[in-house]
Amino acid sequence: MTLLSILVALILEQIQPLSADRLVRTPIAKLATFLEQHLNDDVRLHGGIAWVLGAAIPSVGLFVVHRLLQNTQPLLAVLLSVGVLYLTMGFRQFSHFFTDIHLALQNGEIDEARRILAEWRGQSCDRLSSSEVARLAIERALPLSNTHVFAPLIWFVLLGPAGALLYRLAQLLDECWQGTAKHGTDETAELASFGWFAHRVFSLLNWLPVRITAALFAVVGDFEDAVNCWRTQADAWPDKSNGILLSSGAGALGVRLGMPVHDLPPELEADDDRPELGLGDEADADFMQSTIGLVWRSLLLSLVVLILMQISAWVGS
Repeated sequence: MTLLSILVALILEQIQPLSADRLVRTPIAKLATFLEQHLNDDVRLHGGIAWVLGAAIPSVGLFVVHRLLQNTQPLLAVLLSVGVLYLTMGFRQFSHFFTDIHLALQNGEIDEARRILAEWRGQSCDRLSSSEVARLAIERALPLSNTHVFAPLIWFVLLGPAGALLYRLAQLLDECWQGTAKHGTDETAELASFGWFAHRVFSLLNWLPVRITAALFAVVGDFEDAVNCWRTQADAWPDKSNGILLSSGAGALGVRLGMPVHDLPPELEADDDRPELGLGDEADADFMQSTIGLVWRSLLLSLVVLILMQISAWVGS
């Protein structure tokens, strides 16, 4: 049933892409704001209580409901699994930006590619070259493939639909409570203190998927270069998890990522602190196409592994 649910959810998402902002991100953002407004009184423990209310309790409730349906209404259990996966996992939740940038670069429309990338990143990209646009797009897509595809899939296999829901709720609550802390204002510093527990839990939940995703990139790409870049370059990236994914993905693709981005406006000078990742050529539209292939091959490999595990279970029984 696990494999069937995954396949149906993936097919459904390709046929009818999910409006993730309207159906997922906006409701969770409202929940995060509600919990923060009512529980954030500068006591760190209350951040943990808010996370339990916002992520743990809904996930435990889903786990119980799914178990009951498995024993009484197996078809409803499958439908529930498909619905949860449809909401928590999917390429289309992030890939439309990447695809549009790729098409713009292929057509030589550099200004349009810059505009789309700026919308995606929330930062001005008016002075970037076509290679820098492709590089930043790949750097954003590889971690998001873990966040939106492989990590929910892994936790679904481990814990059922409750696992996929727990991961997505943990990721979004961490994003709401922790992601803006780097700007350094008093308000965001207080919010970061409130979100410390959410950030710790999400880091723990993301630890295994990051490494499995990086290993998939290596297996379906240039294995030797991917492993070498992972081993020697990942620690240099400011965010260790993203460093693992980017170094492995860059090595698997044979492309160079990271490195300073030149001709940025003054407000983005902090982006210049970017160590080099990967080996090979400068990023371009062709490497963006290769990135799409890398992610799809990784997904197909993971599905093959699941099929073999299912066959092994049937033979064993």
